[in-house]
Amino acid sequence: KRFYPTIFVYKLFIYIYKKKMIIYAAGAGGGMEIDMAGIYGNGIALTERVLDNLWTRQTVTLNNIANNDTPGFKSQFVTFEEELASKLSKADLSGGNKWEKRNMMADAIDSSRPRLYTTYNESTRLDDNNVDMDQEQVDLVRTALEYQYMLNSINNDISRLQAAAKPF
Repeated sequence: KRFYPTIFVYKLFIYIYKKKMIIYAAGAGGGMEIDMAGIYGNGIALTERVLDNLWTRQTVTLNNIANNDTPGFKSQFVTFEEELASKLSKADLSGGNKWEKRNMMADAIDSSRPRLYTTYNESTRLDDNNVDMDQEQVDLVRTALEYQYMLNSINNDISRLQAAAKPF
């Protein structure tokens, strides 16, 4: 008969450390850490960046709504999708092996930032305020739905990971 070594895992933790998702499996012979970037690639980092940018967009929209009655206030808006897509496509088209490309994609995700614009168009109001409450409310709902979708996405990833780790 052949005997195969068996590892008994008695504790399994999933935690975030320095913006990396880590699995820590503690067994009789000690512990082991696995960086989740190797399993999920850059998917969780990309979701995190999109969530941060959506949070910024929602904050700016709420600021516009709060200043609806402020004379002379000019509305602002945030964009991030174009810059993020551009940086990701440049990283994807660059040469290199699988790991170099993964690192370049991670750098593209980390370096993308939202852009804040102020609208200086003419106002139809006498107080020179150009906040359009109807548009701001639509933007607020759209951003909230996008944020909820992204949270569901990352929760599903973590749930699948926990379900896979449960047998340990």
